[in-house]
Amino acid sequence: MAESNAFECVLRAWEAHERALLAFLILRAPDRHAAEDLLQEVFLKAMRQGKDFCSLENPRAWLFQVARNAMIDAARLVKPHNELSDELAETLAAAPASERVPVDELDACVERNLPALEAEDRHIIEACDLQGQTVRAYAEANQLTLAAAKSRLLRARKRLRDTLVMNCQIRFDDTGQVCCHTPRPSA
Repeated sequence: MAESNAFECVLRAWEAHERALLAFLILRAPDRHAAEDLLQEVFLKAMRQGKDFCSLENPRAWLFQVARNAMIDAARLVKPHNELSDELAETLAAAPASERVPVDELDACVERNLPALEAEDRHIIEACDLQGQTVRAYAEANQLTLAAAKSRLLRARKRLRDTLVMNCQIRFDDTGQVCCHTPRPSA
């Protein structure tokens, strides 16, 4: 019965504010379809709140805040891109496939130097950076707090970077990006 009451509470608030939320999102989203998708996300988040939603002092404010956050999250996911000119596309197509940006050339150096790290550093870098595990998932799997896992990953990355700088003679440009390196031959 409590679930039914929570569901009704969310529906009442939704019916009262859905049109205003959609108008709010349409004004700010790239198109109507994106606004409707965001509106559905807001509805799902309200439904997930269940009985907690019914205890909100101001459900309208909560719904609009969730809508704002959903828009921000969606905007962060958008990767701006520019179309390549025909001339540049032809130049890139004609370039030898072996030409890679300097940071991509570090893969052999990383492979060679990763085993030299302490086991704890190697484990978190392999899990989070190479295998794509989230830091949160790593923390849970290794009985760490999220803050501890983030700190451990940051320190491990610093130690790997120092090792790569020393062993691969990495140099950085003015923006901090890898510009070049001279890998030492493997022993």
